[in-house]
Amino acid sequence: MDNDIRIGVIGVGHLGEYHVQKYRALKGVELVGVLDIDTDRAAEIAQRYDTRVYGSQEEILEQVDAVSLAVPTVSHFAVAEEILSRGVHLLIEKPITYDVHDADRLIRMARERRLVLQVGHVERFNPAVVKMESLLNQPIFVESHRMNLFTVRGTDVDVVLDLMIHDLDIILHMARSDVREVHAVGMSVITEKTDIANVRIIFENGTVANLTASRVSNQPLRKIRIFQPDAYISVNCYKKEITVTRLNDTSRTESFPQIVSNKMKYPDADPLFDQLSAFVRTVRTGCEPVVTGEDGRAALKIALAIIDQIEEGCKNFQSFC
Repeated sequence: MDNDIRIGVIGVGHLGEYHVQKYRALKGVELVGVLDIDTDRAAEIAQRYDTRVYGSQEEILEQVDAVSLAVPTVSHFAVAEEILSRGVHLLIEKPITYDVHDADRLIRMARERRLVLQVGHVERFNPAVVKMESLLNQPIFVESHRMNLFTVRGTDVDVVLDLMIHDLDIILHMARSDVREVHAVGMSVITEKTDIANVRIIFENGTVANLTASRVSNQPLRKIRIFQPDAYISVNCYKKEITVTRLNDTSRTESFPQIVSNKMKYPDADPLFDQLSAFVRTVRTGCEPVVTGEDGRAALKIALAIIDQIEEGCKNFQSFC
């Protein structure tokens, strides 16, 4: 495509508004308009960002080349299916759907129509995570903690699909191996769904990952730690920092080995802007997305397995499980 990519945003709640904001600032993009079931909210966002509000999916899909979809997860499949059936490229927020078979349907539709289907796992565009991927060397043990202050937003799904799925996507991409075992536990604290979850994942290649997610923390925390033969890598996704600690052979003493740490910071980075830029570039060039539909499906499949295991076990605070 030589002309500006015509893009619409369907679903302009908290996250959808950020999509509108970033597209407005992106070169080579024509922000065609927005659509939301809350017509007052849609009108407010359209006025704020000097764009048009549409009254129906049919109307907006006639005018665009691509769409960002940021509606509640329960509506992902139905809306995404309509978007793809109209020949429109799609960036769908995570999780891709509620159901693996629905995810398969969307992946198949996009492939058959030669459309871009990108899943919004935005942490893959965090520069600290990007740098981490370039340093991986047969990781042995991975540990992640993702904690958020409680907000009503996001409680349409449990904490596994709300928060943990970010780290599941990163670790699955990192391990590049089939999963052999999953051991999960979780409980509800505030909502009727799981609010705190922990899982241990053992991969066929021997990598072990331990993931914890909570949305009832008193402070935000988003860290990933990687232990591998040549280094210890600590990634602070929240602060967009990475620290790499290695043995320093040049300064080894007779008694003790010496280590050296190198911290890299990316305070001015904007992962969401980079994600949307990559989507636009993929639509323009026809290359494969950084986060494919298959990636979204893989993270969803493990997330649902974790949820099933938690549901079968102890979900609420009890004296004995």
